[in-house]
Amino acid sequence: MSAYSVETEALYQGEQIQGMELHPESIPCFFTTAFTMRGFQEVQQTYASKGYTYIRTRNPNRTALGEIVSCLEGGEETLIFASGMGAITSTLMALLEKGDHVICNANIYGETFGVMTEILGKCGVEVSFVDFQNLDDVVRAVRPETKLIYSEVFSNPTLVLADLKSLGEIAHQRGALLMVDNTFTSPVAIQPISFGADIVVNSLTKFLNGHSDAMGGAVTARKTLCAKIQSTAMLLGTPGEPFSAWLIQRGIQTAALRLPRQMHTAERLAKALAESPHVKKVYHPSLPGYPQRELADSMFGPNGYCAMLSFVVEEDLEKIDQFMLALRFPRYAPTLGGLHTTLSHPVTSSHMGVPDETRRKMGITPGMIRVSVGIEDPEDLTADFLQALEVFGA
Repeated sequence: MSAYSVETEALYQGEQIQGMELHPESIPCFFTTAFTMRGFQEVQQTYASKGYTYIRTRNPNRTALGEIVSCLEGGEETLIFASGMGAITSTLMALLEKGDHVICNANIYGETFGVMTEILGKCGVEVSFVDFQNLDDVVRAVRPETKLIYSEVFSNPTLVLADLKSLGEIAHQRGALLMVDNTFTSPVAIQPISFGADIVVNSLTKFLNGHSDAMGGAVTARKTLCAKIQSTAMLLGTPGEPFSAWLIQRGIQTAALRLPRQMHTAERLAKALAESPHVKKVYHPSLPGYPQRELADSMFGPNGYCAMLSFVVEEDLEKIDQFMLALRFPRYAPTLGGLHTTLSHPVTSSHMGVPDETRRKMGITPGMIRVSVGIEDPEDLTADFLQALEVFGA
């Protein structure tokens, strides 16, 4: 085990570029579709060593970024994709085949729900949606053909926590893999691999990049699994492009500074919202009434839980519109994880494609607002929300 912190180690990952003698302070962006070779011997050596040949196969910027993510997640290897969804679909396509069975958390991101219901079904893979709050139901859902258990750390947007250690034990006792989406939380808050996850997915577009200027995704896993996923990703055309990888690498260097501030500000905002007479319910693990508080405290450290929260107001879209217009700082954005605090309305964005009955079973109603907390001053942000909420008392 290293004597240095993960945060320090991560700053010095991705510095060694194969075939380059220069040592720049900042890694350059490799704007090239291919790397040339002279003669068959060099060609054979390059392919044998898995060197750089074609941009879709390998690229130095993806390699460098992958090394940093692996360090942060505590994994063997990381593959970089064009988006978080590209990372998810490529992994599922690589590891599942016709006749396999997946157990998926019923509280799941809307587009992941779409992949599970629309894409995997076409491939002959059956998916069972189970409420992971009841582990006995997960055990009962396991079949001989179950190959994968899939969950987010916290559900989007209701922040229901998955007991990763128990899910890993259930999966491994039955020869299945545990795949975890760490986007909402990030490895700054938690490393799912240390709890038994075999595969960890991150949408790099979100908190790890943090600057709302690049799209990317990552899969961290054992090298043997990554080799399978890499082959499929090449055929699907989902690997990330160099400039986005370069931008995300620049952003990820400050994640250990940004995210603890964002997570602790989210705690303060959640507390203030919970005390507002205009708010019916607040979803955040820091609150005393959070039903899984003991589990959350056992899984997370001093950096905080996550920089996301959701709250519920009156199901009046006109008043919700007035509330959004009354805010001085936050704006609506169909994404999360940037420097600025943003809002989204799950019913009309992330979970638009999920049937209303299914949404309501998840706890997602037209009165729910999801918040991605940025790096603003906590007092300024809290005051802004509280003054805007006054429209519900008018």
